[in-house]
Amino acid sequence: MTRVAIIAALADELAPLVRGWRRESQGGVGLWRRSHGNAEWIAAFAGIGEDAAARALAGAEHDGPVDAVISTGWAGALREGFDAGSAYGVSAVVCARTRERFAAATPKADCLLVTSDRVAGREEKRRLSEAFGAGLVDMEAAGLARLAARRGIPFHCVKGVSDGPADRMPDLNGFIAPDGRFRVGPFMLFAVLRPWHWPALARLRENGGKSAEGIRESVLGILERDS
Repeated sequence: MTRVAIIAALADELAPLVRGWRRESQGGVGLWRRSHGNAEWIAAFAGIGEDAAARALAGAEHDGPVDAVISTGWAGALREGFDAGSAYGVSAVVCARTRERFAAATPKADCLLVTSDRVAGREEKRRLSEAFGAGLVDMEAAGLARLAARRGIPFHCVKGVSDGPADRMPDLNGFIAPDGRFRVGPFMLFAVLRPWHWPALARLRENGGKSAEGIRESVLGILERDS
């Protein structure tokens, strides 16, 4: 049986994909499973950042090794041409910290993604675009690509764009706990007291929902092709 791990940071990024899948939990990792022919698909999330992504992958591997990894979830666009609310296949990822570069096996993909250790604001997006020539930024993909390379298994990456290069967003970094969990309560209190952020947050929510549907279609295309 072929086993594929689909790893995201947050449950909402996976929600459209895993409708009707069997839900469970494994050591703080949220998991969904689905059998498809001679394949088992395991979707997992454990929080934001490379360490959390590694825990999610370990949860997916609890019952045995996986044969491929798909990194998915939301990303920010670093330049024009990557529309908020849409999903894109990634051809390669680069780690901003180490400058390691990893090729992806994702079909019909021509986008370079850079993985940062922080949520990137406007100025950081501009810097990352200039430094790496990337189109998208996330916080997990390079770590998962590194783990896939160590295991000698295929790595795919599909990302949905939640925000554009010029979007003015509140700084979300202070609401990410050390274990990668997003601190929803403190963030909601912060947001409700700052109505000038409401339009941007509404767009972020709308873009996230639309791009999660696009993620579903793209990831299912990879899964069904390789099953």
